[in-house]
Amino acid sequence: MSRLLEVKNLKTSFKTHIGDVQAVRGVSLHLDKGEALGIVGESGCGKSVTMMSIMRLLADNAVIDADTIMFNGTDITNPNEKVMQKIRGNEMAMIFQDPMTSLNPLYTVGEQLTEHLIKHKRISKKEANEQAIKMLDMVGIPSPEKRLKQYPHEFSGGMRQRVMIAMSLICEPNLI
Repeated sequence: MSRLLEVKNLKTSFKTHIGDVQAVRGVSLHLDKGEALGIVGESGCGKSVTMMSIMRLLADNAVIDADTIMFNGTDITNPNEKVMQKIRGNEMAMIFQDPMTSLNPLYTVGEQLTEHLIKHKRISKKEANEQAIKMLDMVGIPSPEKRLKQYPHEFSGGMRQRVMIAMSLICEPNLI
């Protein structure tokens, strides 16, 4: 099998008014294509920060350092934003813990799902809508055609989480 992700000695800290706060210290991991890897630990131990560091989704006060971060043959140890925009959501996705803060309340669920397809897959809005309907159906959201036109606040918490799963899967990423 070929290597999908390799991380060596990842460290992440945050600059604060009281000094630097270490969040991740020396994480190393690797994942081959076709494998599954679970990262477990108690609340606050750095699981989400680790993955958000790899995807470069942290605030400006984050300091991310690693010996190596390789994704699907591309060195993303010190990537530029253009490289990460191509990878994020398309080749690598994340299912965020809190769907209410991850979904934009000003846009319908359909607009948010199709945005990824139109941007990354360069397909028509009609094709994107068809794929979004299929994806909502796949994650168990009833009446997907109708729900596509609704806003996040019109969904229950569990249904919003399913929307987040659909959003993460819709571009068929190599890594979630």
